[in-house]
Amino acid sequence: MKIYVCREFGPPSGLEEIEIDTPNPRSHELRVEVCASGIGFVDGLMIQGLYQVKPPLPYYPGSEFAGVVSAVGDAVSHVKVGDRVLGTTNSGALAEQTCAVAQHCFVIPSAMTDAIAGGWYINYLTAIYGLQACGDLQPEETVLILGAAGGVGSAAIAVAKAMGARVIAAASTDEKRRAARANGADEVIDYSKDNWREQLKVHTAQTGLNMVYDPVGGTATELALRSLAPDGRLLVVGFASGIIPKIPLNLALLKRCSIIGVDWGGDSRANPELNQPLMHTLLDWFEDGRLVPANVVERKLVDVRNALTDQLAGKIPGKLVLTR
Repeated sequence: MKIYVCREFGPPSGLEEIEIDTPNPRSHELRVEVCASGIGFVDGLMIQGLYQVKPPLPYYPGSEFAGVVSAVGDAVSHVKVGDRVLGTTNSGALAEQTCAVAQHCFVIPSAMTDAIAGGWYINYLTAIYGLQACGDLQPEETVLILGAAGGVGSAAIAVAKAMGARVIAAASTDEKRRAARANGADEVIDYSKDNWREQLKVHTAQTGLNMVYDPVGGTATELALRSLAPDGRLLVVGFASGIIPKIPLNLALLKRCSIIGVDWGGDSRANPELNQPLMHTLLDWFEDGRLVPANVVERKLVDVRNALTDQLAGKIPGKLVLTR
């Protein structure tokens, strides 16, 4: 079968398509014929050796997928050959077929497209884990989502709206703000402007700001924290800007607010049962029409090099999904 490999750390242009033997699932695994693979900003960092953890080489990129089950291990009972599933694997999802632990795979609702399902697992679980499990977001609360047009931010918009919140989306270009609007944001602001907090004050004059969902870091974090209402929560999700902010802790005292770390990946590894109820909630919300998925940007898998290059350059407004 065909699979993409990173033999040396470097730009996406260095990815190679090679032929390897089709894998066979172990007893607790299933094998999936991949229809769509979700790609995040972190994937571009991994192949360059710029992520906080460097994978051993050769490295096979891609960690989330949607497809059709082609084989199951003898200990697998909740899915069968022919089922459509979405899931995650440690590596190797940019391939014709991939194997994954069955516990990390879920049957796709019939109304969900392969493209949406292929980019679902990581971003939507991160969103519900942060907003619900960590932040306890309540209906009618107001949440500011930084980097709202990216894959992480767009999923957070969808989940926050499903939870009944009012969403203010921060994005840096007109195209990205239009994308955030299309994905359900109630208000948008341009946080590339020096006076963006003034825009935010206009939108929160009546409600206050209850929560900030921050996958970006950088200078925006402290300014967002300063904008929180009493009892507000700052959710630290990541540092896509590449800058880890140094926040004066007296602000948390003076603002009477909380700073909460959202390490979904770490908690998932420490607590293997964590994702089952969260994913079932997400899929139930989808089937009920309560959760309207964010739009995704589809590219063909054969265009993976150009697609990753565009994503690293900030040219992809939303989740990037590679389809066959």
